[in-house]
Amino acid sequence: MASQEPAIQALQQQRLLLQLEYNAEKETFRQQTEQVGIERKVKRGDAWWPVKVTRSYYNSLNQLVVEVVRSTDTDIEHCFEFGKPVQFFSVETSDNSQSKDSGKKNIRYFRYTATVSYADGDRMVITVPDNISILDLQNTEKLGVQLSFDETSYRLMMDAIDRAIRGKGRMGYLRDLFYSRQKPETFVFPPMHFPYLNPSQESAVNMVLRAKDVAIVHGPPGTGKTTTLVEAIRETLMRENQVLVCAQSNMAVDWISEKLVDRGINVLRIGNPSRVNDKMLSFTYERRFEAHPDYAQLWAIRKAIRELRKQRKRGDEKFHQKLESLRSRATELEIRINSELFGEARVIASTLVGAANRLLDGQKFGTLFIDEAAQALEAACWIPMRRVTRVILAGDHCQLPPTVKSIAALKAGLGKTLMERIVEMHPEAVTLLKIQYRMNDDIMRFSSNYFYGGQVESAPEVKYRSILDLDIPIEWINPKHLDLPENPENPDNQEKPDYHEQFVGESFGRINKAEAELTLDTLQHYFERIGKQRLLEERIDVGIISPYRAQVQYLRRLLMKREYFKPFRRLISINTVDGFQGQERDVIVISMVRSNDEGNIGFLRDLRRMNVAITRARMKLIILGDKKTMTRHPFYRQLWRYIKSLSGQEEENSSSQEEEGDTYYTDEGTQDTLEGNGLTEEPIGG
Repeated sequence: MASQEPAIQALQQQRLLLQLEYNAEKETFRQQTEQVGIERKVKRGDAWWPVKVTRSYYNSLNQLVVEVVRSTDTDIEHCFEFGKPVQFFSVETSDNSQSKDSGKKNIRYFRYTATVSYADGDRMVITVPDNISILDLQNTEKLGVQLSFDETSYRLMMDAIDRAIRGKGRMGYLRDLFYSRQKPETFVFPPMHFPYLNPSQESAVNMVLRAKDVAIVHGPPGTGKTTTLVEAIRETLMRENQVLVCAQSNMAVDWISEKLVDRGINVLRIGNPSRVNDKMLSFTYERRFEAHPDYAQLWAIRKAIRELRKQRKRGDEKFHQKLESLRSRATELEIRINSELFGEARVIASTLVGAANRLLDGQKFGTLFIDEAAQALEAACWIPMRRVTRVILAGDHCQLPPTVKSIAALKAGLGKTLMERIVEMHPEAVTLLKIQYRMNDDIMRFSSNYFYGGQVESAPEVKYRSILDLDIPIEWINPKHLDLPENPENPDNQEKPDYHEQFVGESFGRINKAEAELTLDTLQHYFERIGKQRLLEERIDVGIISPYRAQVQYLRRLLMKREYFKPFRRLISINTVDGFQGQERDVIVISMVRSNDEGNIGFLRDLRRMNVAITRARMKLIILGDKKTMTRHPFYRQLWRYIKSLSGQEEENSSSQEEEGDTYYTDEGTQDTLEGNGLTEEPIGG
């Protein structure tokens, strides 16, 4: 048996780092609340203002909710989703003309925290405390709602670490196993064959079925990780009555839940989905609860309880007796409905934090599946682990990492996920999926060689896929060295654009307006080569990616202004790298933004994010970025050379070019030396 000491010490260190992250995020939130204006919060997607309360009611879980709608800036993608804490506020404008503060917006926050139930387009349903005045909200003229600091998630993660430290029995065994070289236990049986899976997917499902303790499905981009995971869950349900499936985000939980439902598996989703439609809602706990035959009776009893409280008379000795009688009947019905819902479900699905929901109190499961495990903090993974015997993790630690805002906590190891730790300690528990079904082979090859040791291969049906004959699948356009044609829309202004980046406000990021214009020019030129009719008939879809939110917002505004793109707007989506995680498009255009004389590239040094960006394209990838700035970093230098080799161009000689292992300049103004493939560098999360 492995020693407890290394595991307990490591978890104690994790708790300290989590506290550091908590303090850093709380301070950042405080500063933003005090210093960032309402308009900026709205643009960032962190606030809706103004909003109007359209109605209030008690939902099926007997919670008081209000429904709000926003009327402006509806094209801005927001950050609201189920479970996020929010605060209402009102805005008053100072109109004292004698005062220097005339016209200043004064924000008054309501003194309670509410919780998002779901947000859909321009409508949001928010759970509020039972004792508030709805009239106050309805009568507030310039009402707004903004994200609040999420104390609950941190409290649950810290509690989970404390529980893991104290853990005995199965939990203590898994804790010690994850932090030692002791081999995980496995069952022994002949491999099962699945004709609809490829050999590496089949191997992964067999490893999951054999695992007594832990198994990892490592799925590089386009390798069918979700397909494999769904099959592993389905086969596990042949041996177990019920499993728990979790992921870091609501979107990831929705995705795996939808695929399981498509396979005919009864899923009970704890929490509301991020995409609110009938299909997604149909397997949520809330919708199933109110569809139960006994719900009408329960609703009537709850209504009677509320009426009884309103009509209470002083000295009414029978009040408590009546109230307790009604409560007892309501509780009995709730238990009966819950028992039936949980009894019927084969899969219970929730976010990692959502696994702490009181509905799961007392529930035990044989197997926990964690999807997108490489995006979750280790502390979050311990929340559902107290309920299970074994754990299966799926994801890719070479793609998006968890978000860590404290640089000190990141450098001390908070960003190292449980999946990374197990891959490092127990490589025998890992299966790499090796055949990808998304990309042209030239697009995939660089990522495969750099991140996966060249082990990922292309399926024959996608290997040579392309939109245009004899098209080069990847291009890198270096804006500063373009021989630009005359601009027919503005013949009087033929000055060469300034492709230097600009900074647009604290924590909001950088922008490169000239590069944004060139991004759309490049896409328009490619569209003209394809032809309008073919684009619309074949519905060739396009993703424009930028690592910076400011650039994303600017690109969206530019796209709306350009008449040429009007027929194609539904085919084009613009988002950050994180926004494209798990997605794919026929054409991907990446605006890198960074262009400066110092060679600073900021969090573009987090190579896992770039791995996501360059592997979203099925048939065409176009990168726009200043070569001189970007290729100071060995990763981008290798990428540049790889792309040039595809087009048969020789790398031009330059006295400024460095060879592998040479020094380059970082944002801190110091010189670093990278070894190997650059992964030894501490990435900066953005």
